[in-house]
Amino acid sequence: MKIRFLYFKGCPNVKPALNLLKEVLKEKGIEEEIEIIEVKSEEDAIKYRFLGSPTIQINGLDIERERRNDFPTMVCRIYKTKNGYSGIPPKELIEKAIDEVMNL
Repeated sequence: MKIRFLYFKGCPNVKPALNLLKEVLKEKGIEEEIEIIEVKSEEDAIKYRFLGSPTIQINGLDIERERRNDFPTMVCRIYKTKNGYSGIPPKELIEKAIDEVMNL
């Protein structure tokens, strides 16, 4: 499993989102290394299929299935949660994306 965490400098949601990702991996007993990538330009955004900061990808796929075909962009990312919108992905979304890959 290849896990990527993409962000841009100055994003206030980087640390809590990365900590949440690490927590989910630990709970699932997954010891894969997280590739942490700072996206610095529009060119980087296109190269990495970056959908805003922070973005998590599992095996090259964005954790939000319905957004995988969105155009890459250098913006703050907003995730839908059961309590509204947040700059941090919901834990369930990360878990579901990991389960999807593990069940292939």
